[in-house]
Amino acid sequence: MKRGLRLLAAALVVSAAASWLCPKPALYPEAMTFSRALTDREGQVIHLALTNDGKYRLRTPLLDISPNAIRATLTLEDRHFHEHPGVNPLSMLRALWGVVSGTRQGGGSTLTMQVARLRWQLRTTSIVGKATQVVRALQLERHYTKDELLEAYFNLAPYGGNVEGIGAASLLWCGKAAKDVTLRESAALAVLPQSPTRRKPSVAKENAEHSKAMHRLWQRLAPRSDPLDEGYALLPEAQVPRQVPHLARRLFKEQSQSIIVRSTIDLPKQRLVERTLTKHIEDHRESGIANGCALLVHAPTREVLAYVGSAGFLDNDILGQVDGVMARRSPGSALKPFIYGLAMQQGLIHPRSLVRDGRLTFADYNPENFDREFTGPVPAAEALYRSRNIPAVALTQKLTSPRLYDFLKHAGVAFPKPESHYGLALPLGGAEVSMEELAQLYSLLASDGRTQKLKMGFWFPVPRLSSKQAVLSEEARYLTREMLCSPPGSEVMADPEINWKTGTSHGFRDAWAAGMHGEYVLVVWLGNFNGKANPSLVARQCAAPLLFEMFQRLGLPKRRQGPPAGVEDVELCAVSGQLPTPACQHRTHGGFIPGVSPITPCEIHREILLDTSSGLRVARDDGLRPVKREVWEFWPPDMLEMFRRAGLPRRDPPAYALGEALISAAQTEAAPRIVSPLPKRRYTLIAHDPARQSVPLRADAAAGVRQVFWFAGSQFLGATTPVQPLLWKAKAGTWTLQVLDDQGRRAQCSVTVEVVE
Repeated sequence: MKRGLRLLAAALVVSAAASWLCPKPALYPEAMTFSRALTDREGQVIHLALTNDGKYRLRTPLLDISPNAIRATLTLEDRHFHEHPGVNPLSMLRALWGVVSGTRQGGGSTLTMQVARLRWQLRTTSIVGKATQVVRALQLERHYTKDELLEAYFNLAPYGGNVEGIGAASLLWCGKAAKDVTLRESAALAVLPQSPTRRKPSVAKENAEHSKAMHRLWQRLAPRSDPLDEGYALLPEAQVPRQVPHLARRLFKEQSQSIIVRSTIDLPKQRLVERTLTKHIEDHRESGIANGCALLVHAPTREVLAYVGSAGFLDNDILGQVDGVMARRSPGSALKPFIYGLAMQQGLIHPRSLVRDGRLTFADYNPENFDREFTGPVPAAEALYRSRNIPAVALTQKLTSPRLYDFLKHAGVAFPKPESHYGLALPLGGAEVSMEELAQLYSLLASDGRTQKLKMGFWFPVPRLSSKQAVLSEEARYLTREMLCSPPGSEVMADPEINWKTGTSHGFRDAWAAGMHGEYVLVVWLGNFNGKANPSLVARQCAAPLLFEMFQRLGLPKRRQGPPAGVEDVELCAVSGQLPTPACQHRTHGGFIPGVSPITPCEIHREILLDTSSGLRVARDDGLRPVKREVWEFWPPDMLEMFRRAGLPRRDPPAYALGEALISAAQTEAAPRIVSPLPKRRYTLIAHDPARQSVPLRADAAAGVRQVFWFAGSQFLGATTPVQPLLWKAKAGTWTLQVLDDQGRRAQCSVTVEVVE
């Protein structure tokens, strides 16, 4: 025994001398890597990746480890850790005596020695191995503090299977962070490194060896414990955190130098969105709807609270690993709100303005509505809510400074081609956008009107604003949101707190719904990543119900804002949307931007005089015949034609008595306006091409005009209705064209015609 003590003392002296000469080593193996972890906004790990060597190893600072875990580990492994220099001679002597006597006396390794063994992967069953371990332990103690060594142990120790370090162990075996484990859980974890293979927790069966080892330690930690505590064991039920896999993959790539990435995800909201999407797809799987995406954003901060890139990351049948949030697809009509917002900002309309929903031609482009029907003149708010295509295209053509393309590009839409490529198909989904870009646009609409990228994680630098000034005014944003609110009694899913819009792409490949609820923006998409068409993908029928169900389950705070100071509520004619006159019998109220919104007295309703004996219209009451006053609607000829084509014809006002029309015309200034040809232009006709042998003549006429008459100089060309063009087979030369309406009012312009063979 004495000889053993002398040998031990000599070995310690030699080891101390050797360790003093050794340089400072790295605390962890050079090839060792830690698992990358994504946390939610509260710091909870929601996605844990494997290391390169197939381990779950989560780097955990000592400050983030529960005092319970530290106490349990030191009680079991090294009660004198803070007193010894890395090697405890008494412990080693006790272990040596146990070997000699054949009795178990406990291990001789200190916690620092265990760090050395794990750090250098030492085999310590031989004398050489043990001596090396001692030298390395003393070397570590010389260069590192006790806290650094304790932290290293907790990050290197094996905790069963491919789990190393208490950070991963507490997460996978206890379902919580290392800072939150209880003393009981700490005891169960502390005994794992002594025999990680045999004591590994299992969900399939109880582990008696682990339970006994844990109970022995528990008796030391809590001597007055209940005898029944011996049956306690870790039974891990939680899966490895694999939530938001698309976002995790994306942020790990963007933040390649960070082991732990803190996202903006709100975990309870994320789970609600995921469950709602999964259930909705299950309910509609028979109709061929198998995939979907969703994005929830807090608009004022642009923070992403829920991110679902597909309905199943591991589902190869739906190409689930494709990130649908980043994929670019046709948005259908989902961009229309921004057309109306820009039109109101530029003074083209207000929500009650009448817009034309009828057959229109824009050069070679002939847009149609989704239902291939027309409604005639319709209030702008109704046209947007009912997603009429033709009014949207017509308004897009009128936009200036900015045009729709420029606005969307400034707002963050990455168009791969110039504006000319998309033309007037842009408002109907002619350009592809991503869900991220669409959420960015609606966040702009729901909050401050400024262009700002979505924020998905907490790191520096913070994404900068692309525009310091609002690209859409506060007044235009408010009125647009109001136009996106379901009218009373319109739909079962209507919620007055939600402003929403849908979009169905051409060919039924994509169904979108975007909604705003107070400060929150939610965008959902249903479809197939392979681009396969499906007639069930009609957004109002499949995507809109999903949007409303998600909002309902999220239970977001209600915060409906009142109108800003720049918006006034005014009384309007319910038919024309203009300021009411005494002739307007039906009135309503609507939002209006003073100094911007186009507003004039109603021109539709007029009080006229009728000769009671003939029923004809007269220009004035001259007292020579009995007359009566009646209110009639006077629609411009083009609007009358739209009503007719929509199946909603309007009755014509009574005709004038003989000579009265000229008297009435002299009292007005509503002369016709030549629309085609354009003045002072040169038109080239091709003699051998039937389609290029004539110039179309067309004029806008005042309400009540039934016919217009065309002249080239003194030559009469023909008569037509105001809505039908007259085809003029012109000869070469410079001509003065005149148009005369049936009430004697006229207009003229000069054009040059050339004819080529």
